[in-house]
Amino acid sequence: MRTTVQKSTAAGAVGFLVVMELGSGILQGWLSPLFSSIGEHHGVSAASLNWISAAYLLATVLVVPLLSKLGDIHGHKRILMIATAIVAAASVLVAFAPNFELFLLGRAIQAPLAVFLPLEFAIVHQRDSERSGRSIGRLVAALTLGATIGGLLSGIVLDTVGSLPLTLLLPAIFMALCIPGIAVFVKESPIRSKGKVDYLGAVLLGGGLVAVLGGASNLATWPPLAVGASMLVGGVLLVAWVISARRVEHPLVDLNMLLRGGIGLPILVAFLFGAQLFGAQAPISVYLRSDPATLGFGFGAAASAAGILLSIMALSAFLGATFADRVSRSLGGPRTVAFGGFLGAVAYVLMILAPGTLVTFTVWLVVAGLGTGVVSGTLPTLVVQRAASDSVGIASGLYNTARTAAGGVAGALFALLMSALATPAASGTRVSTQVSFHAVWWICAGLSVLFAVAVLFIRQAKAVPETPTQDRGDPVAAAELEPAQ
Repeated sequence: MRTTVQKSTAAGAVGFLVVMELGSGILQGWLSPLFSSIGEHHGVSAASLNWISAAYLLATVLVVPLLSKLGDIHGHKRILMIATAIVAAASVLVAFAPNFELFLLGRAIQAPLAVFLPLEFAIVHQRDSERSGRSIGRLVAALTLGATIGGLLSGIVLDTVGSLPLTLLLPAIFMALCIPGIAVFVKESPIRSKGKVDYLGAVLLGGGLVAVLGGASNLATWPPLAVGASMLVGGVLLVAWVISARRVEHPLVDLNMLLRGGIGLPILVAFLFGAQLFGAQAPISVYLRSDPATLGFGFGAAASAAGILLSIMALSAFLGATFADRVSRSLGGPRTVAFGGFLGAVAYVLMILAPGTLVTFTVWLVVAGLGTGVVSGTLPTLVVQRAASDSVGIASGLYNTARTAAGGVAGALFALLMSALATPAASGTRVSTQVSFHAVWWICAGLSVLFAVAVLFIRQAKAVPETPTQDRGDPVAAAELEPAQ
């Protein structure tokens, strides 16, 4: 009977976390349609609006590993509540910031939003490891669906209420309401990691990633010397982090877990997956709106039509993530990820060789979305299954950081590549060519094949016994996980 109660409790917690992740996705998709209105409201140029995404991205690589590790040590529920409160407060600042500088500060402080998934992965895996794959798939699907809803809904809300601050305030209200929900519906993780937080390691790793990612993301805008200096400093900090991690007793990231614990290869696969996923988004959107009458390619779709098509792609990703666990139970996790990579590669190749009509191109977008959903719903499970039971949070955090960092680097490199392949126009400006889009999609297809092959070399997950460094934390929660007598 205790087992039945345990499963019912776990299912209730997962249900609430799915709703919460739906809201998280809405917040992540909420700002994109509002960029031009934000620029007008704060009186800044279109180029400055790029910092809205950059500030959030750079802050996430700094805070996600640290907060994930804090969750392993102090409890994932506790850190999830703190992260939610920070995001709610930051969203209020974003809504009512008197100037663009404070707006960007609020946007950066929203970075703990990116740690929701790693903490939730750890919660559902420790509560019910046998069904964690299904739960992870649902969480990813909810995030994907939420981002789609957010992108469609925010513009409608702004047109209805006529106030940008009030429109930006709605996500803050939802986040604030989630805090008591976490307290009531989610129970604390029963297994804790002992030891102190490696704050020096957090600074070195976060600072190194920020410096490298900042330099790579500004290849087209910063002077070459500034880019080189930023990436050099980042490289030095990352080397210092490796040296430090080998010397401290309780490092932020256990390098043995990465190199010999079965986590390193899934993290590498996540990096390759994130590069093609996020790197291709802007080129696809631009291609849809390109006017074939003047450029010789594209479909000349209106902004609203392009938004609908991209939402269809996102919905197909939602479906792929929803059914990922079922596919995984038939094919196995690595083969399922490889299958998703194959779908993505096929879709990119068909975009190049057979773009056809707008309807045909939409079909290829659906195929790409299904592949994305299958990978997104399966790959995190491969990570958590191979992590020590007291390190699921930091392992999931590294997975999320790898995807995000890869997307930032790929986006910058693809923009630089497309700029290099552009041709002069009569107006004196340079315009993209069809070859530039094809180059990006060939690279994305190659990355998809690469991670689809690499994932097949992931070893079978082994049961990880509890070690003396683990602590059961909450004795009540621990008792609920004991088998029924």
